[in-house]
Amino acid sequence: MSFTSPSVEALVEQLMRLPTVGRKTAQRLAAYILKMPREEVEALAQALLAVKERVRQCAICFNVTDEEVCAICRSPRRDHTTICVVEEPSDVLALERTGEYRGVYHVLGGVISPLDGIGPDDLRIRELVARVAPANGDPERAALYPDGRIPRVQEVILALNPNVEGDTTAYYLAQLLKPLGVRVTRIARGLPIGGDLEYADEATLSRALEGRLAL
Repeated sequence: MSFTSPSVEALVEQLMRLPTVGRKTAQRLAAYILKMPREEVEALAQALLAVKERVRQCAICFNVTDEEVCAICRSPRRDHTTICVVEEPSDVLALERTGEYRGVYHVLGGVISPLDGIGPDDLRIRELVARVAPANGDPERAALYPDGRIPRVQEVILALNPNVEGDTTAYYLAQLLKPLGVRVTRIARGLPIGGDLEYADEATLSRALEGRLAL
């Protein structure tokens, strides 16, 4: 089935580029958009453009933000001596929903996966090491932090998905970070094997944070 209107069909084709959206779902979305008031469609279009024009990566943790440094890294109320390492920005949102974690984050941008051609150099591992063992006398980088100096990291929590790639990455990071004198922990197995942080409920994530284990 296809729409007789080339414009609507073009919209369907673009919607199908989104993850998990097949033709039938795209057609339903297109039909819904057709019924929306013009001002709502314009607001949607402006929001999509704004995401591409304004959103960038935080200069410290690589989470998504509209500013050079995200609100979490700017906040003097967060514990900057504890870094929680996650795969993607969506994992930050999942952990923030629990309301249990008061430290800061580091977004790797994925996990080590040789089958997919992703190695340590393809992730933000060097940047993580630089945060744990910062070079002395770097005023430009220190200026990014709330109090104007780079904090001394005491603990790194590895909040990676409990699958083969996540386990491999966690082991690699633990071997890399422990010689730097930092405590390395991993969230407890409160998550199902093969599951994703993004889809876990708040209670499960809270228990996982509370029961994290040293590596």
